[in-house]
Amino acid sequence: MSLDYSLPSDLNDKFQAALEDWSANGKVARLWAKDPTLWTNSGEENWLGWLDIVDRQVDNVAELTAFAQEVKDRGFEQILLLGMGGSSLCPEVLKMTFGKKAGFPEMHVLDSTDPAQVKTFENKVHLDKTLVFVSSKSGSTLEPNIFKQYFFDRVKNPAQFVAITDPGSNMQKVAEADGFWKIFYGDKTIGGRYSALSNFGMAPAAAMGLDMPRFLHEAQVMVGDCHNEPAKNPGVALGAILGTACNSGRDKLTIVTSPGIFDLGAWLEQLIAESTGKNGKGIIPVDREPLAPPHLYGNDRVFVYIRLQGAVENAHEVAISALEEAGHPVIKITLQDEYQLGAEFLRWEIATAVAGSIIGINPFDQPDVEASKIATKKLTSEYEEKGSLPAETPVLISDADASDKIKQLLATLQPGDYFAVLGYIEMNESTEVALQSIRSMVRDSRKVATCLGFGPRFLHSTGQAYKGGPNSGVFLQITCDDAADLAVPGARYSFGVVKAAQARGDLEVLVERNRRALRIHLGSDVRTGLMKLRGAVTKALYK
Repeated sequence: MSLDYSLPSDLNDKFQAALEDWSANGKVARLWAKDPTLWTNSGEENWLGWLDIVDRQVDNVAELTAFAQEVKDRGFEQILLLGMGGSSLCPEVLKMTFGKKAGFPEMHVLDSTDPAQVKTFENKVHLDKTLVFVSSKSGSTLEPNIFKQYFFDRVKNPAQFVAITDPGSNMQKVAEADGFWKIFYGDKTIGGRYSALSNFGMAPAAAMGLDMPRFLHEAQVMVGDCHNEPAKNPGVALGAILGTACNSGRDKLTIVTSPGIFDLGAWLEQLIAESTGKNGKGIIPVDREPLAPPHLYGNDRVFVYIRLQGAVENAHEVAISALEEAGHPVIKITLQDEYQLGAEFLRWEIATAVAGSIIGINPFDQPDVEASKIATKKLTSEYEEKGSLPAETPVLISDADASDKIKQLLATLQPGDYFAVLGYIEMNESTEVALQSIRSMVRDSRKVATCLGFGPRFLHSTGQAYKGGPNSGVFLQITCDDAADLAVPGARYSFGVVKAAQARGDLEVLVERNRRALRIHLGSDVRTGLMKLRGAVTKALYK
């Protein structure tokens, strides 16, 4: 869990000054005492339950291990976790990192309203042999609720369902009324993106067969280390770099990971973007952008390289060394094994809180997330009432002027900006390869940071920073017609209608916030549409 860094002299001076400030003003002790004056003194103390959750989970580990044994004894073959954002990203990281453990069911995580993706996940599991987690902190989030309606209708056996939710939530009432097998409770003082080490992350971890005492021990070691003085504190030191870099204009945190822990970046995206991206400030996380030679990067970057000992990729080592030699800020973190993810969750939560203090924002609210939800609700309510969404005329990829409109959008990119592809299409290997190629072309041509998000999942992740953070983003939203839709039991609208409403609501709020944004509609043949889109972007960039 080592932390090494190489910083330009001007940034290093500011970093050292931040460490001295944290030392002189006793801020580490104030952090652990849950002192809201470290931030904006606007109720932050009500959202700091994550600081002591590890010790509480260690005390509770017997319940988690007993649950794991029950899951094993019941002979489940698969787990299907239904959630969004903080309720789904930690389980996804664990699934992608640990895979299937012998004797335990395989984890699958659904966090998309795209009907093709919902159907893909349904087809991945044997419904009569699947344990279904319905994970929703508030119990009022649209997506987990309609996931639950759909799969509860399919499975028809409440004894296969487990809820993870906060006490007193609507989801608790639903789970009790429908006779769920179990309810695991969250903590009302822990926001979703800080909930990895609470039951939102740890109940699914136990069900998939992780060694829970070992995982929590690693987190507990990090808790101890994060009580140290600032210079020797792995969470505070990291946060001090991130916060001072952001304040110095280096606000694009570029995440590079060893292949075995690649999905950690998806969790970090939400934690960092939703915590810091507000009031026109914030850190923009850049995840899974292919590495390039140093000259393709601007002076708005900080690189964090998270290495898994014994499983490093040589190309990463070479590229990171070149970036260091070129004078870019580079942070290097080394994990001895996958179980140290437990420690990393805690380290990065501390670091994000510290960075928020230095930037001068409240890292525990998300004031701009609600705007898209309201816009979506308005559209789905209209569908329920009228049976259709309002008429629209999107830019079609087949339109003769599609490339010109993309060119106009890309022409607005300036040094220090970032380009984000927002794909409201099924998230799979082929669509990701296609969209990755587009972001790479834009990065190489315009030398700006690039992001890739699939909707609606990014709305619960980076969406806050895109709408509330610095107005330096240029957004290309991609939508499609669904070749096959899926009904939502008990509702007039379908999954496809919900996804369409979410995309429209997202774009509406981006435009309201004076963000530079363009929507391109692919039609129903997504594969052909993506090929045309790549051609249009190529033409826009190079002709």
